[in-house]
Amino acid sequence: MMVTPKIQLIGTWTLIKKELIRFWRVAFQTVAAPVITGILYLVIFSHVLQDRLEVYEGVTYTSFLIPGLIMMSLLQNAFANSSSSLIQSKVMGNIVFILLSPLSYIQLFIAFIVGAIFRGLFVGLVIYLLALIYVDLPIEHPWMVFCFAIFGGGLLGAFGIIAGIWAERFDQMAAFGNFVIMPLSFLSGVFYSIHSLPLAWQNVSQLNPFFYMIDGFRFGFFGQSDVSPYISLAVVFLFFVALSFAAIQMLKSGYKLRN
Repeated sequence: MMVTPKIQLIGTWTLIKKELIRFWRVAFQTVAAPVITGILYLVIFSHVLQDRLEVYEGVTYTSFLIPGLIMMSLLQNAFANSSSSLIQSKVMGNIVFILLSPLSYIQLFIAFIVGAIFRGLFVGLVIYLLALIYVDLPIEHPWMVFCFAIFGGGLLGAFGIIAGIWAERFDQMAAFGNFVIMPLSFLSGVFYSIHSLPLAWQNVSQLNPFFYMIDGFRFGFFGQSDVSPYISLAVVFLFFVALSFAAIQMLKSGYKLRN
């Protein structure tokens, strides 16, 4: 039977829908939990530091904090979506049904990435809407916010695919979150400007790709950032391309998927 473009589109959409339904059916865990965590960070840190710290001129600490929390939650949930989808399918054994379908590795990649980006965007949007209760937060450069949200979510979605393919057990998967994603998120300038650090630590922070995603995303709100937003966008885009290429090659080869 010839696989027509229409059938290919239907197959891709079906897998995308499966990825969206998968996390939505457990929305209390996949959406409500990270939103509550983000709001708790906002309430605690803004209460402690609101009147004691001003990072950018004319920007309150609470306003400064919100974009960082939104982006951090977006990135963590984008990673969690693609990585958990793959590791669950591998452990439960139903990955074989996806591999036996007429979908190409590019279609698989697109479906996982779209699902990851959508979950990350949804969580970030809910946090943003709830944060408006605390402070007025205008967006000066919406296209910058959009670009960093899409490429950042895609980057972590691609990394989630790599981690989900490589890991063979849930504890290995958890190690990525605990020892890679979480430290890089917290040390990326979510709660502070890197200019408040000693020069040596500023240089170390600029080796962290999460820093560029969060700093560029924050620029979209205030028009202020620690480094040029165009440099940040270039770094994020290059990491996205590199990790996407690696994820596609792993899907194409069937590495740890066809065993």
